[in-house]
Amino acid sequence: MDGSCYFFILLALVPLWTSKASTQLGFSAIHTNNWAFLVCTSRFWFNYRHMANTLSIYRTVKRLGIPDNRIILMLADDVACNSRNNYPAQVFNNENHQINLYGNNIEVDYRGYEVTVENFLRVLTGRHDSTVPRSKQLLSDEGSHILLYMTGHGGDQFLKFQDSEEIQSHDLADAIEQMREKRRFKELLVMVDTCQAATLYSQLYSPGVLAISSSLKGENSYSHHLDADVGVSVVDRFTFYTLAFFENLDIYSNASLIRLFQSYNPELLMSHAHYRGDLFSRSLDQVPVTNFFGSVMETVHTKAAFHGFTGHGIGHSAEPSDMTEKFDHATLLETFGMPEMVASNSYHEVKDCESGALWHWVLHQLDMIDIELHVGLVGLLVSVSISSLLYSRV
Repeated sequence: MDGSCYFFILLALVPLWTSKASTQLGFSAIHTNNWAFLVCTSRFWFNYRHMANTLSIYRTVKRLGIPDNRIILMLADDVACNSRNNYPAQVFNNENHQINLYGNNIEVDYRGYEVTVENFLRVLTGRHDSTVPRSKQLLSDEGSHILLYMTGHGGDQFLKFQDSEEIQSHDLADAIEQMREKRRFKELLVMVDTCQAATLYSQLYSPGVLAISSSLKGENSYSHHLDADVGVSVVDRFTFYTLAFFENLDIYSNASLIRLFQSYNPELLMSHAHYRGDLFSRSLDQVPVTNFFGSVMETVHTKAAFHGFTGHGIGHSAEPSDMTEKFDHATLLETFGMPEMVASNSYHEVKDCESGALWHWVLHQLDMIDIELHVGLVGLLVSVSISSLLYSRV
């Protein structure tokens, strides 16, 4: 085998080497942004309450800080201007008519016959036609927290879309797994307000997913009250009491998800709300509801974009931090498969000589630019050096 073969083999190993280094050095995505995908799968006037459910959640997440460009709203949109609506261009979720959910600044991304299982799955997985504008795409990433809210008519492990088709629990589970594999979320909250809602997420198997529903298998999800002026029910019980919980909160509230789950009263719901947390790693009493229903992130001031190899650049550099210990030279050498240097005296001698100073300078430069890029460049440099050495021996 000539030197060129060795060169290309080493080049092929660089991505694996980079990935191993990132994993062992402890790099993982952090929560950087929030998205909401709100879906009403019903149409027709008598399903008024399902559209009101969705618009109510839409209003709530916007009030708590998620902007319209990070909300995907999918609903039939056939109620506000329906000829039977006594309040044209208005939608209410309460008989007192205090809040017009339709308002002046609603942005519907998928309406009418665009509300299909195919489009629903395409939004989740990101498999769009090239003609679909970015405003209709879920442009999330590995740092995203996503709220997926669904309401409509459902049954045992299925959810109907406009009385013409349905999505099965296995379809939803596989779509979410595709999202995970494509790094389209860090954490995902699935909220379902339908009959037998808990069965829809029974097949989920992707880590990082939390789910909550309005009813168990064999139970119905009931409407809350009838509006005599409108002539139909205007909101479902589960969504009504969810809104009641959030109306007392603002973007600075620290209410946890477990408080939300515990607020549901089976006697008021006339069903049993259920949540599934076996795929979720964090304790629910430590997760603020604004992690999913809002867009509030903690701000940490640093002197550099990240801690990097040396651990310098953090705000309090006078004291060694956990990151400094994490990125010491021993860890770095072990990452690149040279643990013997850690145990040998030569490693400690290197730190005391001029080459040790040069090594520290290199590490400082690596702190200034993206770490994964530089790990890859270091691997490429080693690969080129070895290939040159092999060529020289041919």
